[in-house]
Amino acid sequence: MTIGVRRRMGVEERRQQLIRVALDLFSRRSPDEVSIDEIASAAGISRPLVYHYFPGKLSLYEAALKRAAEDLAGRFAEPHEGPLGARLLRVMRRFFDFVDEHGPGFSALMRGGPAVGSSATNALIDSVRQAAHDQIVSHLGVTEASPRLELVVRSWISLAESTALIWLDGRRIPRAELEVQLVHDFAALAAVSAAYDEDMADLLRTMVKNEPADGPFAELVGRLITLGS
Repeated sequence: MTIGVRRRMGVEERRQQLIRVALDLFSRRSPDEVSIDEIASAAGISRPLVYHYFPGKLSLYEAALKRAAEDLAGRFAEPHEGPLGARLLRVMRRFFDFVDEHGPGFSALMRGGPAVGSSATNALIDSVRQAAHDQIVSHLGVTEASPRLELVVRSWISLAESTALIWLDGRRIPRAELEVQLVHDFAALAAVSAAYDEDMADLLRTMVKNEPADGPFAELVGRLITLGS
């Protein structure tokens, strides 16, 4: 009879395991509702051993949320190929994949709270927003965003966040509709800004120049025309 011997994890391997376990629990409940005891139990170790790898509860939460923030920021990365509308739609689908997978954690992260309201986690949120901003601006072919474009992009990012939070509260609107609607929202924000600024008007013309007839931007135009009929 062979008796299995549990392999002892190295320090970094154990730290990564605890982060994965914490994120899994955060996907089902807010970080504020998850205790160190639960994380220790799910990882198969004792509570004191958790503190051997992380000096305190907040440090483990910050490490887990840092991993989630990096994942979320990466969802905005997209190859600069094909029509802009299709690129934005793929980004929104990956963004909602994350929201769907990490609902309670995403909600807590964006709304703040005792476990996620530290200066470090607030900085993580800002880093995600900045990464999203930089990705969108780069897709527009702009080296430095003008004040009007800055307003459009940051307003759209805030709208995407608030839309996701509202969707999580009961999921009463089909997710796929919201993904397309947010792409339409970006075009609409750009169009309104273009009405006030010639540089934005030029950028809008560039945005729609190579959009296909079956793309999301063309779909928005079609829907607006239908409203007037």
